Amino acid sequence: MKEYTLLAISSVVLTIIWNNLSGVKLFKKKIFYLFLFIIFLFKLLVNGALTKTIVLYNPDFFLGLRLGTIPLEDFLFGFSMVTLSIIFWEQFKKQ
Repeated sequence: MKEYTLLAISSVVLTIIWNNLSGVKLFKKKIFYLFLFIIFLFKLLVNGALTKTIVLYNPDFFLGLRLGTIPLEDFLFGFSMVTLSIIFWEQFKKQ
């Protein structure tokens, strides 16, 4: 079983659900996509260096699809982490 893949996809699904339930409507804001683009650029630099030599992945637990040296699952987790952080920030800002 590809646990890392399953967890990464689950994190994206839960993030989308939380975005819809929270009322923040982050995916309708253009600035979010610019922010996400910038985050992914830095992810390519930093995570690319880490996954090239330091961080190793067991091929039994992920799909094996990579962008450069970075597994696809890392992008999914990165999306979830950044998006949830913004959603929580927007929610707490309202209170």
